[in-house]
Amino acid sequence: MPDFSMALNEDQLALQKWIHEFAADVIRPNAEEWDEKEEFPWPIVQQAAEIGLYGWEFLTEVMMNDPTGVSGVMAIEEIFWGDAGIGMALMGSGLAVAGIAASGTQEQLFEWVPQCYGTVDDVKVGAFCASEPDAGSDVNGYRCRAVYDEATDEWLLNGTKAWITNGGIANVHVVVAVVAPEFGSKGHASFIVPPNTPGLSQGQKYKKHGIRASHTAEVVLDDVRVPGHCLLGGKEKLDERLARVREGKPGNSQAAMQTFEATRPAVGAQAIGVARAALEYSTEYAKERQAFGKPIIMNQGLAFMLADMATEVEASRALVWKAAWLGKQRAFKNAEGSMAKLKAGRTATWVTERAIQILGGYGYTREYPVERWHRDAKIHDIFEGTEQIQQLVISRAISGLRIE
Repeated sequence: MPDFSMALNEDQLALQKWIHEFAADVIRPNAEEWDEKEEFPWPIVQQAAEIGLYGWEFLTEVMMNDPTGVSGVMAIEEIFWGDAGIGMALMGSGLAVAGIAASGTQEQLFEWVPQCYGTVDDVKVGAFCASEPDAGSDVNGYRCRAVYDEATDEWLLNGTKAWITNGGIANVHVVVAVVAPEFGSKGHASFIVPPNTPGLSQGQKYKKHGIRASHTAEVVLDDVRVPGHCLLGGKEKLDERLARVREGKPGNSQAAMQTFEATRPAVGAQAIGVARAALEYSTEYAKERQAFGKPIIMNQGLAFMLADMATEVEASRALVWKAAWLGKQRAFKNAEGSMAKLKAGRTATWVTERAIQILGGYGYTREYPVERWHRDAKIHDIFEGTEQIQQLVISRAISGLRIE
């Protein structure tokens, strides 16, 4: 196991510089336009694909093959420093990939992950479908059913998924469904719904407070039939797991939670990117803005506010990078992934609010980017487990008790 270090090597520094340049030259100048449009930024994703920043090869090299786990969260921070909405458009397919990796076989990974991205000439996206209209953090409340048809070796899926990134526009949908309702969350399984499968459609598209360049919608499954080989992990593995649960033996973590656990440090990195953008912008503003004959940063009230903002960003990054490293080593002990996501989400919300305060009335207008960053920040307190769910996960981990 490599030692944890926050010192980036030469390759990581070059990667950071390359991504930052794309974020500064392409993402940030287009952020306001796509936020206002509330549309998926296909042209920006296309540009990212052309330089190798969007695609399964980039995901494999940066997110999966790095033994430290740090390259991935470092890359995500730079992208989200550019813009969170466009960042989610670029990174949303990774959640589908995480869903495939959490439950799928090697063969399924090789078959379906490239199809989540397409090619440079035909860019695609993937979607991970877990939450439902009446069940977000409450995974025991899922109602989307998958019933096996032994005669045809097919699964029949019915239900509605909610708050799905890339939902309905994705090439590949990874769907978490209930196969054994009597077992609660242990009776879930994940399925690939291939492109153009009849019965899958987009429901309502959500009009969101922030990250508006990211497409978020319902996914409706109406008698969707998928081949048996689209059950992630395969039926034999599923039957063995359900048999263990039936006998009262410990079963593996259910499908949605496996995915969320793996991606929480990445969500924390997203939040840090937004917070850092707001910190840097408000610092420069405070150095340039004059009031009472001097830059407003010379006022201790504002200077100390900025000092606290910088401290919170640095502390959050340290937690996220350590959690990413622990996740790569499969060495979580006290829900460090949840700790990182909890802290970074709080930091982003607080720092962006302070940035608005520093800019005063200007900060409250859409002529300046800090109000957008504040809107974008809040989602990191909510998705992939709310702030309160993270507290629940952490408290259970540190106490060893089933706190309700």
